[in-house]
Amino acid sequence: MFTTGQTRKFQHDLGLASILSMAAGAVNSASFFAFDVLTTNVTGHVAVLANEIVAFRWQASYMKLVWMFAFLFGSFCSGLLVDLMNRKHPRFAHSLPLALVILILLNVAYFGDHHYDYSDEMIQVFAGSLLLAMGLQNGTVTQVSGSVIRTTHLTGLFTDIGIEAAKLITRPIEESQSKLQRKFILHIVIVLCFFIGAIGGGFLFSKYLFKAFAAPSLLLLFAIIYDIMDYRTSKIQKAIHQEYEKQ
Repeated sequence: MFTTGQTRKFQHDLGLASILSMAAGAVNSASFFAFDVLTTNVTGHVAVLANEIVAFRWQASYMKLVWMFAFLFGSFCSGLLVDLMNRKHPRFAHSLPLALVILILLNVAYFGDHHYDYSDEMIQVFAGSLLLAMGLQNGTVTQVSGSVIRTTHLTGLFTDIGIEAAKLITRPIEESQSKLQRKFILHIVIVLCFFIGAIGGGFLFSKYLFKAFAAPSLLLLFAIIYDIMDYRTSKIQKAIHQEYEKQ
């Protein structure tokens, strides 16, 4: 018996979300240890930007804008690459942006380990590149899941979990509740995996410094393989199902 439809979609989303949220948590924690900068979302940077403007620190304001744009540009590139790849090579549509994320993380791991000098300029470049990478990742998983999953930040997820928990209590058992339960489980898993990744990223950086960024790269490589294999399996099962219906 093979899974199809919504059940298969949920299993794919759950597996991909687990891997990518763990990678994002590791990147966020390691980057905070390395640069004192959170790199998986832009919410905090908006608040800091406002403070810098109020204090008339224009250079710092400019850098916060650059970081925010880097995350935005990462999401834009993800959308562009996935859309273009889907037209001719859908099996690898999500692999290319994730491969770029891996290259950026490995670049930080290598150059950080060999050339990082803790100057403001280096912090700006490294942090900006990581925000670009997380924009790429978040944009990719958003498209994979049909805007159901965000793996690089948790504020919206905590809101969703609260709302979904309330609905599970107040609504009678009905057919639509199974979908609600799946979303609730999915969001809980993302939060837990992000937290586990953050702990791992912190421990790894404290022991191996910038080499720690290689760990989320391996997770993302596994995510690419998982996504490609799932696409292949889905196509095979769809063909089998179509043949079965013809009989």
